[in-house]
Amino acid sequence: MLFEDTYLTISEPSEGIYKDKGSKFLSFAFNVSSEEEIKMRLSELRKLHPSARHHCYAFRLGSDKQAFRSNDDGEPSNTAGKPILGQLQSKDLTNVLIVVVRYFGGTLLGVSGLIQAYKQAAADAILNATIIEKTVNDVYEIHFEYLQMNDIMKIIKDEEIKILFQNFELSCALIFSIRKSNANKVYDLIRKIPKATIKYLKSE
Repeated sequence: MLFEDTYLTISEPSEGIYKDKGSKFLSFAFNVSSEEEIKMRLSELRKLHPSARHHCYAFRLGSDKQAFRSNDDGEPSNTAGKPILGQLQSKDLTNVLIVVVRYFGGTLLGVSGLIQAYKQAAADAILNATIIEKTVNDVYEIHFEYLQMNDIMKIIKDEEIKILFQNFELSCALIFSIRKSNANKVYDLIRKIPKATIKYLKSE
């Protein structure tokens, strides 16, 4: 197989904590799938912790892990967001947001102290999370005549395809999701059915 069709993420939100010289670093890890969801999670945490000095974060999105960002939220450059992102990268996680909320304890920690604090807080949230492996799936839309129903549904059943939407009128339509490594095989099978058309929609 020439490509990876699995990735690691977390199954549900988790929390962690790190303390140093009176400062508390509360960490929160979330499974996320879009930047809109990330903005919502950040907004929720700012409402829950309005008196915290900093809300630093990092995230990675997509099965290819190409979308990522880190934010120091007022801490010295690269002392917060980057160490958090480093923990996501070291565990090879994606579709995950980690936010570390800092309550300042009155004593400056210095650059190395901050890097260590944000790194350990993020690591603790990951330690308390359940890491799961998910498959990369392709989503397709197919159109066919009612007479082709049996042929189409046999492929759906034989290949254990997940149907996302179906409309069985005189002219029928299906949207389905299938593991990427099996997509070409199914695509070719459907293309062989007369009057059936198939169109790739997205990967998820």
